[in-house]
Amino acid sequence: MGDQGKVAPARRRGLADEVADRIREAIFNGAYTPGEQLREVELSGEMDVSRGPVREALRLLEREGLVHCAWHRGTTVTTLSTEDVAELDSLRGALEDLAVRQVIAHASDEDLASIAKTAGMMERAGDAHEMVRLDIAFHDAVFAAAGHQRLADAWDGIRCQVHLFLLTRIGRSTAGYLDRIPREHHGLVTALRARDTSTALDLFAAHRRHAVDVVAGTTA
Repeated sequence: MGDQGKVAPARRRGLADEVADRIREAIFNGAYTPGEQLREVELSGEMDVSRGPVREALRLLEREGLVHCAWHRGTTVTTLSTEDVAELDSLRGALEDLAVRQVIAHASDEDLASIAKTAGMMERAGDAHEMVRLDIAFHDAVFAAAGHQRLADAWDGIRCQVHLFLLTRIGRSTAGYLDRIPREHHGLVTALRARDTSTALDLFAAHRRHAVDVVAGTTA
């Protein structure tokens, strides 16, 4: 057998990826909120592209969990159900517990400084959406510092859905949000720097639990 035809030609990053980036950014900015319909015709007109790349972009975003496509309703920004929140929280918790243990056991002082730097940026957040981005960036830094590639890949698989969950959280309430989040994350940094596994696990769990309680409407 000859060499030709063994693999398909490589594809460059296409227009659909760029369209997906722009729609994703709009969702993260709050321009499109959970439950809002995304119409191909309108999106293609706004971005000056044909409907094909838009349709492909929406399929990419559906695989990320950011949108939901249904033949009778079209495409909407995902609304997280109670079951969705529970599943996402339990999986995130399992991944994050391992990340915390890895960071405490293996992270360098430079890794911890990078995590702390991200937490410090939260004090300058101008609005809730920026704070959500920094919250995600903080956890990105934690998973990066864990030094565990498959764990980082697993986090990347749910990262957009966690971002959507945090957007849902600020959609419920922003009371005290800009003050509380930096304070919580400074506590997480302190526990990591102290290499205090028990305290760090407890604080990360409390951090997650409060957000879930806000989404569930059991606390502000």
